[in-house]
Amino acid sequence: MIRPLLAVTLAAFATTALAAEPRARDLGIPFAFGTPGKNNAITDVPGVEVGHTTLIEGKDVRTGVTVVLPRGKSDEAKKPCLGGYFSLNGNGEMTGVHWIEESGLVDGPIAITNTNSVGVVRDALISYAAKRWPPKTNDWGWTVWSLPIVAETWDGDLNDIYGMHVKPEHLFQAIDGASGGAVAEGAVGGGTGMICYEFKGGIGTSSRVLDRKHGGYAVGVLVQSNFGVRHQLRVAGIPVGLEIRDGLVRPEDNGSIIIVVATDAPLLPNQVKRLARRAALGIARTGSTASNGSGDIFLAFSTANAAAAAETEKVVPVQMLPNDQMSALFEATVGAAEEAVINALVAGRTMTGRGGNTVLGMPHDKVRAILKRHGVLVEAAGR
Repeated sequence: MIRPLLAVTLAAFATTALAAEPRARDLGIPFAFGTPGKNNAITDVPGVEVGHTTLIEGKDVRTGVTVVLPRGKSDEAKKPCLGGYFSLNGNGEMTGVHWIEESGLVDGPIAITNTNSVGVVRDALISYAAKRWPPKTNDWGWTVWSLPIVAETWDGDLNDIYGMHVKPEHLFQAIDGASGGAVAEGAVGGGTGMICYEFKGGIGTSSRVLDRKHGGYAVGVLVQSNFGVRHQLRVAGIPVGLEIRDGLVRPEDNGSIIIVVATDAPLLPNQVKRLARRAALGIARTGSTASNGSGDIFLAFSTANAAAAAETEKVVPVQMLPNDQMSALFEATVGAAEEAVINALVAGRTMTGRGGNTVLGMPHDKVRAILKRHGVLVEAAGR
């Protein structure tokens, strides 16, 4: 088992070093639909923080945990968000979704890890909440409860997934290290051992900021990408996966993707769920067909209406963006979801893991050459 101190060191390295690696736009890959925020990350939605604990040890441990904190670690952190979820294909897990569907509330940290670590991370979230916000009891002695949100994708090709290497302290470290600003991508946190379109996948993020006439709202997306087979891959609409055939590792598409969508637009739960659905169109633009073996589960939340979401006794007013004004948010979600997946691929580096299995990182120069030949490459920073 990896030592906690080493886990912290690797997580810190991922946050500070990998965040500076080239991203899709740095390679000249063009994207439609809107303008990114300052960090081109889910953290461009005010208050949202992201943290990773990355576990890499020996030949077989390639895993970790990623957390999204909708209201950061501030005093506002306990206030729920109005939210919703959507399952494009349900061969996967996201705990807590029944209550999200029933109540329209996303409460507390959102954690993403590997398939076999969902239970330990869920229990760790309960322990974290109990320590930070000591449980209260009512007149009958009932204790306030929580239904944590933990999602997963399978990393068993590169990671000793049955070794149960993710421990409660790794969840605590991810939360403690969470911050705004730039977000590390690729083989970090829960995405450490993931594979996307038969290249190294993992964590990716992107954002869009609407123009003033559409309210100036921010939409941010974070993905844990572990899906697709090579021939499906499209970058900027070009089927690059048909031309790059090195290092194929999957006979069929049995992967998954978890997507978290955040916005500060004032939306009701049914409207937030509409955003979650649009994430499917974003990954479709990269080639996804949501196979039978794929767990494609999307969660969205709005940080607006904090006082109303937290109220438990009296009637409170709620702001709502008219449905007729939502199309710009839909477009932003689609664009950010597409770019988040490509960012995860660009950040991927060749990795060897469990049993000597090796997955190649997406070759930047080959992708650039293909896009240039098709006339879609744009001027890239520093090139």
